[in-house]
Amino acid sequence: MVSQATNENLPPNVIKQLAKELKNLDESPPDGIKVGVNDDDFSTIFADIEGPAGTPYENGVFRMKLVLSRDFPHSPPKGYFLTKIFHPNIANNGEICVNTLKKDWNPSLGLRHVLIVVRCLLIEPFPESALNEQAGKMLLENYDEYARLARGNGMDQAATILPLSETGVGGSTTAAAPVIIQKKEGALSKAQAEKKKIDARKKSLKRL
Repeated sequence: MVSQATNENLPPNVIKQLAKELKNLDESPPDGIKVGVNDDDFSTIFADIEGPAGTPYENGVFRMKLVLSRDFPHSPPKGYFLTKIFHPNIANNGEICVNTLKKDWNPSLGLRHVLIVVRCLLIEPFPESALNEQAGKMLLENYDEYARLARGNGMDQAATILPLSETGVGGSTTAAAPVIIQKKEGALSKAQAEKKKIDARKKSLKRL
């Protein structure tokens, strides 16, 4: 049952649509993405995103949140990574910069599309629109160092991620803490191999 707190944050028709979409995401999650919701406040959606294979983020799981304003879906949600991550399009405070959440937003786009776009951003960063200028410059000029720092800001944190259901998501208004999981060491690709894979993906991916 949706609480009164939820009704105060979002209109009833939006809550109904979100409930339907979240149920669909739970039953049929996108590849590499697990979604959780705070039952007391539908305006904040949490997700754990697996680092895509062939990228410096491989073998990591990164927690993020989408914050929905009262006029959603007419206005885009705001996206933030809660897990520390070194990426050109992610600010030091975790804010995510991607066109889908800004000028390319359309009310018909659902949460599934947004989450898939964010995960694709880990595959193909856009240094020309960098929020983290250091990461953007390094990606263009010294990929090996960029990959090293990207791994170091995530996989070197030996914290264990908790299931979303155990972090306050699902019955508490407390935001999930920044967490990351480190999977098997030794499975990380070397920087050059990663770069080749990303270059190949760039040829097939369109700008998001």
